[in-house]
Amino acid sequence: MSPIAKNDYGQVRQVELSSGLSALIIDHKFTQAKISLYGGQVLSWQPTEEREVFWLSKNSAYEQGKAIRGGIPLCWPWFGVHPNDSENKVGNHGFARCQLWQLDKIDINEQGVEVSLSWQGQGMSNLWPFACRLTQVLFFGQSFNQVLTMTNLSESDAYYTGALHSYLSVSSPENTAIAELAKAPFDDKLTGKAYAPQPLATPLANGVDPVDRVYHSNEVMTVVDSYWQRTIKLETTNTKEWVFWNPGAELANNMIDIHESGEQEFICLEAANTQMQLLGAGKSLTMAQKVTVTSHTSPNVQPLGFCH
Repeated sequence: MSPIAKNDYGQVRQVELSSGLSALIIDHKFTQAKISLYGGQVLSWQPTEEREVFWLSKNSAYEQGKAIRGGIPLCWPWFGVHPNDSENKVGNHGFARCQLWQLDKIDINEQGVEVSLSWQGQGMSNLWPFACRLTQVLFFGQSFNQVLTMTNLSESDAYYTGALHSYLSVSSPENTAIAELAKAPFDDKLTGKAYAPQPLATPLANGVDPVDRVYHSNEVMTVVDSYWQRTIKLETTNTKEWVFWNPGAELANNMIDIHESGEQEFICLEAANTQMQLLGAGKSLTMAQKVTVTSHTSPNVQPLGFCH
């Protein structure tokens, strides 16, 4: 298929994911990447001479009305179960990840490829009936940047929660460590309890045991993968929490869109606002993240073997 944008630095092609759904394939001297226009969802980012950064399930559904499992789903305008939907009739994580997004602009330059996407709608749910517009600016190069702008087009104030739900590809959850999480208080959604920072916490073998925690921090996070000898650094703007999640083997075995043992290939570390945020009438807000990858050059790095 012919490129829809091309110059001396790289090209972007549009391909079919499934009937009626398409994706953008990015090839650049510094990176390869893939974006689904369904959901406005980043599926892949692989800097040159690095491993894939984001995990994508081999069983992901590319079907309208169903979420794609992996990459960076957009959880918006609510995260998890809506607080006014105790029976979870409308489902987790809002409607943005199941909408058809528009490609607005592609800019290919020496440093990478910037893609601008947008979606606009109103009356999408009785729980969130407002008119709204979402835009994303995505940059793929030796680093990755994502800026989500949320605009309330209605004449009434609205409230939202949301997350940039990053699935990070790892050698195994048990080979990873995120030291910064030990410095932050967190709510454990599995126990229903709140915990103080735990710098001396017992190692958590997530992926063997499930984990679902909301850490009250917006500090820079570093995911150290001792087996793959790399560090993934995540920086966030205008978010207040990091959500740390892995379903564990038992739950994953009952999730048809996670391939066999897939939960042993990722951890989710999500830049999030899990408490209601005001999005005033006619106003815009942003959520953003930057991701960079560094390979370890020292042959003496020892396995850390845990995530907090």
